[in-house]
Amino acid sequence: MPAPVPIQQKAPEVSPAIVSPPKQAALPHYTCDGGIAFDVRFGDDDAQLAFNSRPPETLLRDAGGVTPQQTVYSNTALKAEFGVDPGGRGAKLRFADPPLEANCTRD
Repeated sequence: MPAPVPIQQKAPEVSPAIVSPPKQAALPHYTCDGGIAFDVRFGDDDAQLAFNSRPPETLLRDAGGVTPQQTVYSNTALKAEFGVDPGGRGAKLRFADPPLEANCTRD
């Protein structure tokens, strides 16, 4: 007796799942004096500032701040202080060259 011939069944068509990328939370955005605006991403010991009108800056955590809510970051070109107002939404930028100080508010 011959071996039974297996019946071939068509595999069900599987449509690829549409996977949307995970939503990333919007970065904190600050608007400053003089038309300066930037987004900031805080790391463990650094802050990365992406400006609207100048190159990005990576700043390292500094000692400083008069309250626990106030944090200070700096590099050779820029010093940034966050949480400088009572509501914790203000920031102050101090650029080295050319010397410039800007008061900022988180949007």
